[in-house]
Amino acid sequence: MGFIKPSPQPVEPTLFLRLPLRERVRILSTHWVDDGFGTPRALHIVYIVKMLGLYFGVGIWIASVTSGIEFTDIGSWYHNIVVYQKLAVWLMLLEVIGLGGAFGPLCGHFRPMIGNIRYWIRPGTLRMAPWGSRVPFTGGDERTWFDVALFVGVLAALVHPLAAQAEPVPSEFLPAGTGPQELIPPHCFLPILVLMPLMGLRDKVVFLAGRSEQYLPIMLFSALMGSIGSTADFVDLVVVFKIVICIVWIGAGVSKFGAHFEHVVPPMVSNSPAMPGRTVKRLHYRDAPNDLRPSRVAWFMAHIGGTAVEIVVPITLLLTTNATVALIGALCMLAFHIFIASTFPIAVPLEWNVFFGFIAIVLWVGFDPGTYTVWNFSEPLLLVPVLALLLFGPVLGNLRPDLVSFLPSMRQYAGNWASSVWAMKPGVEERLNELPGVENQIDQLQRMLPIPYERDDAEMTLQKALAWRSMHSQGRGLFSLLYAHLADLETRTVREGEFVCNTLLGFNFGDGHMHDARLVAAVQKRLALEPGDLLVVWAESQPIHRRTQRYQVIDAALGVVERGTWKVADCVAEQPWLPNGPVPLDVTWTAAGYRRRQALGTNANRPDETPV
Repeated sequence: MGFIKPSPQPVEPTLFLRLPLRERVRILSTHWVDDGFGTPRALHIVYIVKMLGLYFGVGIWIASVTSGIEFTDIGSWYHNIVVYQKLAVWLMLLEVIGLGGAFGPLCGHFRPMIGNIRYWIRPGTLRMAPWGSRVPFTGGDERTWFDVALFVGVLAALVHPLAAQAEPVPSEFLPAGTGPQELIPPHCFLPILVLMPLMGLRDKVVFLAGRSEQYLPIMLFSALMGSIGSTADFVDLVVVFKIVICIVWIGAGVSKFGAHFEHVVPPMVSNSPAMPGRTVKRLHYRDAPNDLRPSRVAWFMAHIGGTAVEIVVPITLLLTTNATVALIGALCMLAFHIFIASTFPIAVPLEWNVFFGFIAIVLWVGFDPGTYTVWNFSEPLLLVPVLALLLFGPVLGNLRPDLVSFLPSMRQYAGNWASSVWAMKPGVEERLNELPGVENQIDQLQRMLPIPYERDDAEMTLQKALAWRSMHSQGRGLFSLLYAHLADLETRTVREGEFVCNTLLGFNFGDGHMHDARLVAAVQKRLALEPGDLLVVWAESQPIHRRTQRYQVIDAALGVVERGTWKVADCVAEQPWLPNGPVPLDVTWTAAGYRRRQALGTNANRPDETPV
């Protein structure tokens, strides 16, 4: 890859676009092995500056201006617990604005490189209430002036604790050996604890974009336990902060059980600009470019370097009272997050990795584990509601992923995602630009700076996202559905659903629940497409206790026309381009009158839902 220009395409774009979809997927998935997304080096520098400068540097500066820590004294950064609070609030603010993980081309924002706030501060754009009209005053799918005002209130509520002057913890309430400590006044968190849940009831996308499942508990416990009246109070608060972080790590580790995650590691490593040469990248595949299934190296990296580390090390950190063990564990988690950030994964959660890596040092190096340990928690029974609150999302989300986003489920990068692929007849993608605030990514790429893409080159670049999806387990099932349903597939524009969602809602972090049948219905409500114009194949995450994934086939004009399942084992056994044909699909329901691979008449009515 070049410094300013993206890496050369493996095939001349004009020739590439004449090839069948299966061959296009093969070319781009095998090319991904060595080249990843092909992003210019200059863009990686932009991400690094944003990650270390805007988030970490400015975040530490804000903490220093509003507390007693010295910006030039690195040691003070991890010895004062107020840094933990300030960085959490700062990151939540950046995420909501769109300057965090949702920023830039690696998240489908090409020009401009920011989504979120541009959509959420504009009336008329699409919104996604979590339960629709089932909750009073939350029905509808259009952003109103009330939603805009609520969003502005969320921004102000996050600025409030950031700007608030930290209050010193009286020295008599600090354990022996603990240096000066400060906390954000507890009442400063109350506005965001009220406004963000209200915002979430109106638009779950804003709630999830702020990573509320991780940062709101920090703020909740800061509000409930931040009034320090004894030494035990301060110890309890730090211990709860440790529990919050460890639940995130352990939940992420548990979510990697199964066959999905080992398919995440190879394409993630292949996208890393820090990974030296082709040799190391190809070690993660069985026999690239002929066999792109994960190798034993990928399995080791996934389940020893990933699953085991995220479970064993955090449990050890929670239970240890030994400073040396705590130091080693904290350094392990710091190295873990540095490695993830270095790969520049799709959705680029770089700031999140900086926060968690640094906070491991704050909580276990800055605070003596012999004192700040669960064994010294003053009221052990209070740990029951704390754990119940923190574990509710991960437990429910793993058992019933249809009810919970993969973010509260703590399945952030496990490969076990709800996902979709959109197949549009000619002209439909252009019509998406009729929606408020929407501009297609192929149009954005042709306006990219400093070097705009030619249209064919832009098309080929967008199809790299399809190749990326095909390299993951659920991608094989989604493409199988396309091949099984569409006789005219080769004439259609095919797009990765996560990228489409970015253009329609301004944000996506891999959660297919944002681009399911409800979003398709919202698009249809505004564009009045004909039957067959837009077909979306969609899959739910795999429950932890089942071996299958459920899928839906959605026609924009007709609604859901087929439901069924596929076996995860069948998907992981295949190559990304499905040389042996579609994986077996078990149809459990089909709409009356619907037939696969048959053109639908323009006068067709919405099918009745009848069992197969």
